[in-house]
Amino acid sequence: MSLGTAEEESKEEIHIPADINWEMLDKSKFFILGAGLFSGVSAALYPAVVLKTRQQVGRYSQRSCSLTTAMYIVRSEGFRALYRGFGTSLTGTIPARALYMTALEVTKSSVGATTLGLGFAEPTAAAIANAAAGVSAAVAAQLVWTPVDVVSQRLMVQNSRGNLSKMRYANGVDGFKQIIKSDGFRGLYRGFGISILTYAPSNAVWWASYSVAQRLIWGGIGCYFCKRDDPSGGDEVTTTYRPDSKAVMVVQGVSAAMAGGASALITMPLDTIKTRLQVLDSEENGRSRGPTVAQTVRNLVREGGWTACYRGLGPRCASMSMSATTMITTYEFLKRLSAKTQEGVT
Repeated sequence: MSLGTAEEESKEEIHIPADINWEMLDKSKFFILGAGLFSGVSAALYPAVVLKTRQQVGRYSQRSCSLTTAMYIVRSEGFRALYRGFGTSLTGTIPARALYMTALEVTKSSVGATTLGLGFAEPTAAAIANAAAGVSAAVAAQLVWTPVDVVSQRLMVQNSRGNLSKMRYANGVDGFKQIIKSDGFRGLYRGFGISILTYAPSNAVWWASYSVAQRLIWGGIGCYFCKRDDPSGGDEVTTTYRPDSKAVMVVQGVSAAMAGGASALITMPLDTIKTRLQVLDSEENGRSRGPTVAQTVRNLVREGGWTACYRGLGPRCASMSMSATTMITTYEFLKRLSAKTQEGVT
C-alpha cells in the first residue's frame, strides 16, 4: 500500500501522493488497461519462469546456473522453447489478474478501514490490510491460475533434459483435453492445496513487507534531507519534501524488489514441491496418477539432498524481484491512469 497522506517524523515532513483506493477507480478502464499492461509484463518475464520450472523438474546438475540452462535450451530446442506454453499462460493471466486485482483492492479498502476504526496506528493498519489483501488475492487468482499453471508448466518441460513426465501435448488445448481424459477435472487442480500454501503466505509477506519497506525508505529520505538542511545539529529545522512521480516510482520499485526477494527465499521449497506435483506423473498398475507430497519430497531428497528443494532459486529470486518491481510500478501507474479524478494524483 502506498503511503497516503503526509507523514511527520520528528523534524521532517514527507508529502507523497495519496493512495488511490477501490472506490476511486474507473473499473472498465482499470481492467482493460490492466489486461494489456500485465500481458506485456508477463511476456517479458516468461523466460525466467521457464528456466525456474526446468531446473525444478529436470535432473540438472546442482552446479548448473541459469545462464548454462538457458544456453542449453536455446542450442538444443531453439529460442522459442523459452516461450513454450506462453499462449496458454497468457490466456489464463488475464482473468486471473482481474480476480487478483479485484480481491486485492476490495480487501485492502475494507480491512484498512476496519483496522483504523479499531484504533490501530496507520502504519500497523496498512501492514495488516496489505497482508490480508495479499492472502485473499492469492486464493482468488488460484481458482483460475492452477489449471492454467498445470498445463503451461507441462508444456514448458516437454523435451527437456531429464524430464520425468511421459506425457506429450500438441498445444494448450490438447493438454487440457488429455489431462481431463486421464485424471478428470481433479487433474487440472493438482497441487491446488500446496499452491494456496505457497502463494497465500508469500503474498501476505510480500504486501506487508512492501508496505514496511516503503515507510523505512521514506523515513531514511526524510532524515537525509533534515540533516542536509541542518548540518550543525542546532535549532530544529522542519523540512518539507515533495517527491515527484519519478522518485515515488523508484521507491516503489526498490521496495517491491526487496519484498519479492524475501518472499522467494521463504517459499522456495513449497514452490519446488508444487511444480513437481503439477508436472510429474508416476506409474502404478499401468495407470498414471499424481505423486503425493511425501513421495515428491522423498524423490527430491534422493536426487540431490535437501538442497534440491532450492533448485531454480536463482531464476525464481530474479523472476520474483523483477516481476515485483515491474508489477508494482505498472500497477500503481495503472491505478493513476484509471482514477476517476486526477485531482491530487501525480
